[in-house]
Parts: sequence; C-alpha cells; structure tokens
Amino acid sequence: MVKIRLKRMGRKKLPIYKIVVADARAKRDGKTIDILGTYNPKSKELQLDVEKVKEWLAKGAQPTDRVASLIKKVVQ
Repeated sequence: MVKIRLKRMGRKKLPIYKIVVADARAKRDGKTIDILGTYNPKSKELQLDVEKVKEWLAKGAQPTDRVASLIKKVVQ
C-alpha cells in the first residue's frame, strides 16, 4: 500500500515537513517514491503540487489524516 504522508526535516525543535509518497512499510524518514510539497507548521506555510496529488490519489494512494486536512486547505 502506498501512503501520502509527512517526512520530518529541519533541525531540533524547528521541524519542516516534506509531503511525500512512500510505501506504508517504509520508515517515517526513509525511502520515498515522490515528493509532493512542503509544510512549515511554525509559519503555517504550505506548498503543494496539486496535480501530482490528484494523480497519486487516482492511483490509489491513501493520505494520512494530517495530510488529508492539508490537502483540503489547498483544494478549497
């Protein structure tokens, strides 16, 4: 199963997340299939490639709860 989820980047106490497509069995910060965007929780900045997201959802990728809420914010 393929998931759309967050991959933690940045430094200690100041995370930045990449929104990635990864195998569900892979580690949180492990190997990814595709990078869809970035999310900075401190400044609430969100960059997302909507076309890639729609493509992966059509292929059957399942977003996590947090990523699904971020996608809703961009699509509205």
